[in-house]
Amino acid sequence: MSTFSKRDAKTYNKFRTIFQWITCHLCFGSFIRLMYDYSVEGRENIPEHGKFIVAANHISGRDPFLLPLALNLPIAFMAKEELFEKFFSRTLMDFCGAFAVRRDKVEVSTIKTALNIKNTNWMLGLFPQGTRDSSQKVEKITKGFASFAKATKTGILPVAIIGTDQKPKWPFSPKLTVKIGKVIPYSDNIDDMMRQWCNAISSMTGKEYVLE
Repeated sequence: MSTFSKRDAKTYNKFRTIFQWITCHLCFGSFIRLMYDYSVEGRENIPEHGKFIVAANHISGRDPFLLPLALNLPIAFMAKEELFEKFFSRTLMDFCGAFAVRRDKVEVSTIKTALNIKNTNWMLGLFPQGTRDSSQKVEKITKGFASFAKATKTGILPVAIIGTDQKPKWPFSPKLTVKIGKVIPYSDNIDDMMRQWCNAISSMTGKEYVLE
């Protein structure tokens, strides 16, 4: 599993960039545009230059494939190590640029991979909720994403996903919206960055932010 948890900059080469684009834009994107009433709001908030961490709420297994499509950027996602156990999912995750992480703790290899990604044209992507949560509340947020922002000295781009948990029965039936907020500058205050992200997601989704 260490092969998929520690990635150097060379991993994020032209092959994986093209593979992720084909997977997310052509294959997955065609499905999304046909089966959902799909829209993206706030693209003007995506910085034209510099690095940032893409941090989104997580409501469906489709989310990691949706974000590269919506932001039109190559994004290297942290993925739970269980997804690398079986051949098909391992190959898909690997070729799409994802890397394995443990749920119970952040390993040194994970931090090194995040730093290596900063030296590529890819963005680091993660889901602060840690697992899928389609409830009507913003809660149970882990601080790891803010720690990565501090360690890599990169801002956080909050992205709200609304509707991927709805299963389409007819073309253009459920509404699927991706809302992109303004970048949260990195700071040494991890708790403050986390609160700013939670408030941004709460505002964009309309879900209540539950203080813990």
